[in-house]
Amino acid sequence: MITVGEPIEILLVEDNPGDVRLTREALADSKVYSRLHVASDGLEAMAFLRRQPPYQDAVRPDLILLDLNLPKVSGLEVLKNIKTDPVLKVVPVVVLTSSQAERDIATSYHLQANAFVSKPVDLDQFMKVVQAIDNFWLAVVIRPPA
Repeated sequence: MITVGEPIEILLVEDNPGDVRLTREALADSKVYSRLHVASDGLEAMAFLRRQPPYQDAVRPDLILLDLNLPKVSGLEVLKNIKTDPVLKVVPVVVLTSSQAERDIATSYHLQANAFVSKPVDLDQFMKVVQAIDNFWLAVVIRPPA
């Protein structure tokens, strides 16, 4: 892993502890120096992004990985809130979900998701998908200034 400079800040909004663990492992193997923050539901994600208690000192993420099937506030509602907020709307949001429903895909893009990725069921494929997202969004794409 490259550890030069400031880490790339990633917010993973995911309620499945297994998927959180796999994402953490995939990012640990990355060539990009990143720091993963996790919100386990939509309400917690919005509090983190808005720097509301207990997240007053939260960093602004460089990338958001967003599951759609979340407790308390749905992923689509979180996406809508992000993309209608003048400060947050520039943060890239990759929907990373088990859904393959056309309605979820269409709605996500309508709400201005930057990408929609269906989580593979296979462990190795899941790791490869997360690493590909990491490589593209964090090593290839030029992100907007903070």
